[in-house]
Amino acid sequence: MGQVNSGGNSNGFKVKLIDRKADQKVDVMIGGKLFTSYCYADSLLKQILYPIFTAGENPVTRGWPIMPRPGESTDHPHQRGMWLNYGNVNGYDFWGNSYAIAPEVRKVHDGRIKHIKIEKLSSGSGEGTIVTGESWISPFGNQLLAEKTTYHFIADGSTRIIDRITTLTATDSAVTFKDTKEGMFGIRYNEQLKLPIKKSESFVDASGDTTTITASSKETTGDYRSSEGITGDSVWSIRAKWLNLFGSINGEEVSLVICDHPKNFDYPTYWHARGYGLFAANPFGAHDFTNGKLTIDYTLPKGQSLTFRYRVIVSSGKHLTDEEINDLVKDFDKKY
Repeated sequence: MGQVNSGGNSNGFKVKLIDRKADQKVDVMIGGKLFTSYCYADSLLKQILYPIFTAGENPVTRGWPIMPRPGESTDHPHQRGMWLNYGNVNGYDFWGNSYAIAPEVRKVHDGRIKHIKIEKLSSGSGEGTIVTGESWISPFGNQLLAEKTTYHFIADGSTRIIDRITTLTATDSAVTFKDTKEGMFGIRYNEQLKLPIKKSESFVDASGDTTTITASSKETTGDYRSSEGITGDSVWSIRAKWLNLFGSINGEEVSLVICDHPKNFDYPTYWHARGYGLFAANPFGAHDFTNGKLTIDYTLPKGQSLTFRYRVIVSSGKHLTDEEINDLVKDFDKKY
């Protein structure tokens, strides 16, 4: 597998973007097959890419609660597809917000990200691009952040790549990302990629709510490996340039990789990556990740911007080696 070409790939796969305004989404087709959809319905309370498929047409994202599959877990209803948000922005929760939250709590505690516009849709050979505008809104209706996001969808042989470049601008006043593990760029992945759970585990979120994940007898195939060689559940809270979740879905070998970028805040990022299905990079969660040794409360002054750059790699039919991932990371680092 060669390095990704910013001007397209010789494999000739057409990346076609189909604007489905009535359904409030844009379908991303690669070689005539659905790769993912940019979904911006207000009912989601944020924008997501969902579902996400391998080149072999197996879903790397969990189906529930949008399109449930038999036997799937039903924890964390806010974890859908692929997204970027945060759990404490000027005291408001953008991460855990969903319609499962009681309305009387949501109306004073939870923010939402409102889709404003699609600025650009560009189909092409080997790569397609979506540029969008969003608004991070408090439960009282005022804008905290203006968002501009560019999604690059890249076909590289049997590998699929999503580069997400998001710029957040503090508009009305300064904005503080108060230190919490509940963030920031995440994917809720397919049940078959879970790490084997031998005993029930409980997780407490920033609001004090506890979710218990029970041991499962069904097949789970996943494992993590970091850029520094850390594996398994030990990757939670570490810092790394990239993290590779690998396993198999319906018999197809798959790697799902998230890459941090050297220009991102506090690179290399901390990882809020769990074996039960959550895979997230969080540069602001130092307090929980360091057992209280370090706290990051990052304030973005009024009128200033902060950009986040992440690459997601989805392999089909094979597990990516460290060398292959590093080649794609070098391309990502140079490109943006």
